[in-house]
Amino acid sequence: DLSGSIATPDVKLNLGGEFIKESTATTFLRQRGYGWLLEVEDDDPEDNKPLLEELDIDLKDIYYKIRCVLMPMPSLGFNRQVVRDNPDFWGPLAVVLFFSMISLYGQFKVVSWIITIWIFGSLTIFLLARVLGGEVAYGQVLGVIGYSLLPLIVIAPVLLVVGSFEVVSTLIKLFGVFWAAYSAASLLVGEEFKTKKPLLIYPIFLLYIYFLSLYTGV
Repeated sequence: DLSGSIATPDVKLNLGGEFIKESTATTFLRQRGYGWLLEVEDDDPEDNKPLLEELDIDLKDIYYKIRCVLMPMPSLGFNRQVVRDNPDFWGPLAVVLFFSMISLYGQFKVVSWIITIWIFGSLTIFLLARVLGGEVAYGQVLGVIGYSLLPLIVIAPVLLVVGSFEVVSTLIKLFGVFWAAYSAASLLVGEEFKTKKPLLIYPIFLLYIYFLSLYTGV
């Protein structure tokens, strides 16, 4: 007569001074060289970052830049150069999209036009600035032009109220365009342009006139 029993081999692993009993399947895989299938990777701290940090979105920085654009007077004490010297993408994109949203009324095609003018208008200003000898990057121009749409957003609800008064409406439009153009030009047009400043200020002014015309449906 044959008799006997099959017992699980008592195999233990020494992991950091602690002995852990392995199952038969685990032992079999390790003996055949497939132990790597059982390895568990440690959690990477980089994978646990908050979503805003993962997307490189700094809300405090965006809020500060918004105030720098809306209040461009040097006497207020804001370090306005941060808008140019530390450009970001999400803040200007949010401003451009918000301006597109308020321009949607009755003219749905205007959104694509506003985004197109932002991208290619900024490219034109960038190329012109480089030709005139300015040291500026395309990302900086894109950020400044995008943020400087904020004055046009501010005057938008005012235009809804005084729209029936043509003279008042025209003055507010001019004020908004000058406000936006001044905010952008004061950041982009530095001392390196010297006597060539009007050559860069003029197209910036025209760019914001076109933005406003897209909003008003002209």
